[in-house]
Amino acid sequence: MISGLLLLTALNAVQQRIPVSYPMSKTEEIEKYHTPSVTGMSQKLRLREFEKRMEMERSSTFQKIMWRSVGSEHQGGRVVDVDSPASEPTTLYISYASGGLWRTEDDGITWTSLFDFESSFAIGDTDVSDDGRTIWVGTGENNSARTHYSGTGVFKSVDRGATWQHMGLEETHNIGRVTIHPNDPNTVFVAANGALYSQGHDRGVYRTKDGGETWEHVLAIDEWTGVIDLAIDPSDPDRIFAAAWHRDRRAWNMLESGPGSALYLSEDGGDTWAVVKGLPSGDAMGRTGVAFSASDPNVVYVYIDNQSAYEDTEWMDERVPDGKLTAWRLRRMSDGLLKQVPEDELKTFLRNKLPDDEDVDDVIKQIKDGDLGVVELGELLLKENPNLFALRRTNSQVWRSDDGGRTWELVSPTVGSMLGYYCGRVTVHPENPDELYITGTRLLKSEDGGRSWESIAPRNHVDRHVYWIDDRNPNRMIDGNDGGPYLSMDAGKTWRHLNNVPVGQYTTIAVDNKSPYNIYGGLQDNGTIKGPSNYRQGIDPITRWTGIAGGDGSMIAVDPRNDGDVVYVASQFGSHSAIDQAAGRRWSARPSGRGLRFNWISPIVISKHHSDIIYIGSQFVHRSFNQGRKWEAISPDLTKELPRGDVPFSTLTALDESPFKFGVIYAGADDGSIHVTKDGGVTWDAIPTTATDRWVTRIIASRHDEETVYCTQNGYRQDEWSPYVWKSTDYGKTWESIASNLPFEPVNTIREDPDLENVLYVGTDMGVFFSMDSGESWQVYGGGLPHVPVHDLVIQEREREMVIATHARSVWIVDVEPVADLTDEILGSDLYIWEVDSLRFSERWGFDRKQPWDKSEPREPEVDGRFWSRVSGDGSLRVLDSDGKAVVEQALVVTPGFNFFTFGLQVKARESADPKKIEKPKTLQEALADPYSRPSYLPPGEYTIEITVGDTQKTIEWEIRD
Repeated sequence: MISGLLLLTALNAVQQRIPVSYPMSKTEEIEKYHTPSVTGMSQKLRLREFEKRMEMERSSTFQKIMWRSVGSEHQGGRVVDVDSPASEPTTLYISYASGGLWRTEDDGITWTSLFDFESSFAIGDTDVSDDGRTIWVGTGENNSARTHYSGTGVFKSVDRGATWQHMGLEETHNIGRVTIHPNDPNTVFVAANGALYSQGHDRGVYRTKDGGETWEHVLAIDEWTGVIDLAIDPSDPDRIFAAAWHRDRRAWNMLESGPGSALYLSEDGGDTWAVVKGLPSGDAMGRTGVAFSASDPNVVYVYIDNQSAYEDTEWMDERVPDGKLTAWRLRRMSDGLLKQVPEDELKTFLRNKLPDDEDVDDVIKQIKDGDLGVVELGELLLKENPNLFALRRTNSQVWRSDDGGRTWELVSPTVGSMLGYYCGRVTVHPENPDELYITGTRLLKSEDGGRSWESIAPRNHVDRHVYWIDDRNPNRMIDGNDGGPYLSMDAGKTWRHLNNVPVGQYTTIAVDNKSPYNIYGGLQDNGTIKGPSNYRQGIDPITRWTGIAGGDGSMIAVDPRNDGDVVYVASQFGSHSAIDQAAGRRWSARPSGRGLRFNWISPIVISKHHSDIIYIGSQFVHRSFNQGRKWEAISPDLTKELPRGDVPFSTLTALDESPFKFGVIYAGADDGSIHVTKDGGVTWDAIPTTATDRWVTRIIASRHDEETVYCTQNGYRQDEWSPYVWKSTDYGKTWESIASNLPFEPVNTIREDPDLENVLYVGTDMGVFFSMDSGESWQVYGGGLPHVPVHDLVIQEREREMVIATHARSVWIVDVEPVADLTDEILGSDLYIWEVDSLRFSERWGFDRKQPWDKSEPREPEVDGRFWSRVSGDGSLRVLDSDGKAVVEQALVVTPGFNFFTFGLQVKARESADPKKIEKPKTLQEALADPYSRPSYLPPGEYTIEITVGDTQKTIEWEIRD
């Protein structure tokens, strides 16, 4: 009887425990957040539109106004792959998620950019032939991040990256691996991950046997499942493992596994495939990395982001000191023990965990009176947070095979959360099959075959994506992460950050009015940084750019007072703060309140009517009258309140206030909602465009007309490339598309020219366009800018310069003064030359101060000018003296629109560097003469500059003053 009572008591105790909850099943997740399926836009259309872009670049009247890169470099950028050709041990190829492909031949001292002007800037993986001549690039990042970009297929270079040929597979979107067959360079395997935001069958494993001329789809699973990794047996190239990954991203949720996930094996070079048994698959198998040991190919490792529930969650080390109440400690308690918990500890634990209608003190009293037990308290807490007692997912785990993949052992049941969807590669030391590395938030190393781990390179940047070990010199290693590549020459003991490449992934940009003016930018995983506008890339110290805030850099606003001492910055999900740079103070500027939803990049605006007034957007518009120290919500929820999973959604993404009237505010959201208030937030009107579900990227209230407003949206998160650019002249009541002739490139931002009423600029996922007629027509602005996503742009009004934030290649600047110089008269001219400033003659020309070691030629005086031509062709420039004699002549290559010229003033070159040997001068003139030969230059006088293009000739007068 006693044993029976004990059993009954034990069973009763089990029954009375707070129930745990399990992670949502993948079937439920798909039904709730990932239906219906999404059909993306054809990549063939995207490539056709790319050709349109290229023609617009060639025909732009502003193509010779050149962009200049101004950094930053010191922060690095997201690395996705590292390669080194077998025959060139000093050569490294580093691939960036959106920053292109770079080559260094001196371990990062100098770099050459190789992939600037193709139809895709995003890279998933690369491979290089043994002789270093052939490079394969699989475009479309493989990391499935929120700032992930799709590609346009596979590219090949046979001249070390000097030129590229598109080799097809454009519908694959994102490529996990490109692998050249170890014995046949014409045979190449491509692991295609497929589109991230839409479904389609162009994913799996592709193989070519003729160098990319034709492709076979040798492994196809379903429209949701691609292949993220691929490994070839170094001892038998017919044996190939492929890691299939079922995944889908929506703006509101990331599906990290599904029924199609599995590890596949081919034993006939890719002709046939079979699912590998003995490993997690289906819903349990998230992103997976696979690798052979080169020194013992029987050893294979599989690194799985396991999405199943971790049953031992309750017993994991919570890392909370003794005496503290936690959710899992509560679950293990009896009612009697709960009553004994001190009131102050109960109050600390219950803070922010109870429903709004429950009073903390009242709940504590019920506990102490015995009216509220453990289970009842748990039920109350679950009303506020249904996931409070949820089991974690297993997350990252490592499996090992010692027989080439026929049987498997789970050597690491869990190593915790390692950002599985975002990272996930495993690397085996080339000489030791028991030494391996896995990438994730941290970089973990095991020396016992995956049974135990240590975190290495802790001072390197977090979020590791690739770990490369040189098989010719295993002490040489590279840790590639969100902060760029780090190089070690001593097997990981010390590291050098290769951070002299401008590959920052900027999301926002702002400028102050200092002299020179400063640029402020928010970057992916690299905080908010500040740098001078006169930064010279490759010349100035990279430390001229400095970090001023951490996290993932978000929106920035610069207080115009004192030319910009106070700056508002943010990191992800609304963590806003203010910095008084002059006083060295900072304070929180984040609105508080329960249930607020902030976008990853939440908008902040300084009022144009008083700089103490700040607006920030969550799902509400918040206003502060005292620089963000105290807030009030001045709107209802301005979104559609759509269902959201593991990512905040139905959030505001764009705000602006009219400069004409205080209280006229526009707000746009990620779910396509757009609203306006004309009375400071008392009433709000919905003013949606016809793109009702497209992400609002920017709203700009016109500074030239009170009722005019501009809006941009994009379909990036639906794999749709249409340009959405809208204009309203009635406060948004009606909208007109002004996308006009823009190519199909998602639009990220729009700005008005501050001085010119009809001039607009937009930043797209491939560059910058501008319009001189309020959007009726567009053309590419400037030349030399790589094909990169422009997330933000601003005009520095004093200097008349446009500054852009690229999410790939840091910050660029271009002069926009020429736009203001174009009149109807000039536009109607066949040829026009702008006046050239006169120049004062100097006897110091050619007499630079130099050190004895410096044998360079002296800096020569030069004259710069610009002219407008209606036509293209060969042209000429002549400078004529007062007698009509040509003293300068040079050929010109003329394009339609703006053109530029530069000519020097030297008329006679240096004859000799040897001094004249005058031992005893006979005259004062000889005594004071310079004993060295010098160049001679055009003398003071009046000149004529003559430009000829075809049969048209124009001249202007110019002077060298005495």
